[in-house]
Amino acid sequence: MRVVLLVLALLVSVAAPASAGERLPKWEPTPTGVTAQFRGLSAVSARVAWVSGTQSTVLRTTDGGTTWRSVGPPGTEALQFRDVEAFDADHAVVLSIGPGTDSRVYRTDDGCAHWRQTFRNTDPAAFYDCLAFFDPWRGLAMSDPVDGRFRVQATFDGGRSWRPVPESGFPPALPGEAGFAASGQCVTTAGPFDAWLATGGGATARVLHSGDGGRHWTASDTPLPSSPSAGVFALAFRTPGQGVAIGGDFANPAAPGPAVALTRDRGRTWRTPGQYPAGYRSGLAWRGGTVLAVGPGGSDLSPDGGRHWTSFDTGSFDTVDCTPAGSCWASGAGGRVARLR
Repeated sequence: MRVVLLVLALLVSVAAPASAGERLPKWEPTPTGVTAQFRGLSAVSARVAWVSGTQSTVLRTTDGGTTWRSVGPPGTEALQFRDVEAFDADHAVVLSIGPGTDSRVYRTDDGCAHWRQTFRNTDPAAFYDCLAFFDPWRGLAMSDPVDGRFRVQATFDGGRSWRPVPESGFPPALPGEAGFAASGQCVTTAGPFDAWLATGGGATARVLHSGDGGRHWTASDTPLPSSPSAGVFALAFRTPGQGVAIGGDFANPAAPGPAVALTRDRGRTWRTPGQYPAGYRSGLAWRGGTVLAVGPGGSDLSPDGGRHWTSFDTGSFDTVDCTPAGSCWASGAGGRVARLR
């Protein structure tokens, strides 16, 4: 009986399929002509978007995905670009991941005609996972812990230079705790001063929050599972107060969860909603009051800020991003990029 009740509970708690006649959005593929896996994505407008990923690939479209142009930094064939933050069609920052000097940041100011390397990690113990910006000038890049504390680089000139945030501003990391470079969303910002880091790998999946632009951080536990392959993979905040965390176990992507948590107090406390997507999800984005979630197992949406979810696509994506005007893009393995219709 206990097994039957558990199965019934899982059936009613995971994201529901669309009901008959319900009108849901669709992903419209935009062929890129490449096979790279795009875990980095930055939506600028309905016509302009950037993606970055394996095989040192950075692509940009300026015509709504009709054509994509390869625009990555030259001489970077061995790098994986796991995150990109674009400010418009001409100005962007890309982050490559890896141990030691493989973790780098490049910036272009002329539509990719030229790139300049603005950061190269020199600590073999550091591994940078993702970056995010408060505005076109101030941003943060997150590394896994070094000597028991997370390491963050800060920029105040749009990524043209970087300097480390003092480690005294961070709480101790848990044994095995780290970030996941899965979607470019393990660090996020909202408003002029609030930032959050997503973690897993340790005894508890946590979220670290800074209310002063990244100088000081506090940690909060979430109800998401945590293991070397599980934790919080992505964070998205509609306002500094209202946010969603999502993740799961990438080594067991069909595990039923729960892999969603909600906060309304800047990330001080997190709770599991009564309904949630089925399985591992790696990317999140707000489109107005609706939340979009993507992962290898499909796409889901929540029209009420994360409390109830509906599955609307079964294709694989790694990350998703929406503009303030509501233009949404998603990207993933096999060179897959799509626009939301």
